[in-house]
Amino acid sequence: MKIEHWHSQDAHTGERLDYRNFLASCPGNEGQPRDLQHCDTRKGNDDLSRNPADPLHDIESIIHFYTDGTIYATDPVFDREINAVLNLNIAFLKDNRKSALDAFKITLTKRGKMGRSTLQRLLRKWDGEADGDVLYPYCQVIVYWLRKRLARP
Repeated sequence: MKIEHWHSQDAHTGERLDYRNFLASCPGNEGQPRDLQHCDTRKGNDDLSRNPADPLHDIESIIHFYTDGTIYATDPVFDREINAVLNLNIAFLKDNRKSALDAFKITLTKRGKMGRSTLQRLLRKWDGEADGDVLYPYCQVIVYWLRKRLARP
């Protein structure tokens, strides 16, 4: 894990030590060729138009997932950043998101029919609310799926 800046340090020197500009980031395949890099390593000195950690930027309302693990944004600028700047649809990330969602669905099937309260409890768990802000790998694809499921009549 490393500290990332959603506004690059080079272009925004006054924000270099501003904690509101900090994000936690994975190593992003550091040391690999550029086409295999993702997250902060791929981002380099590029800026993001939205801060994923800032609730005012409302990232969760524009981020969506396809069942094949692809992540996309309804905002065209941020969608371009997801792909060109952060490279979040690299094959292994898509495969990992798909695998996490598929495994989650299998466990649900084994449990049988569940009511809204159980699904809401699972949402709190996967969203980090129930476990003291503990987040599981690829949790957001499961949070997205649960929210869609709960939105159904």
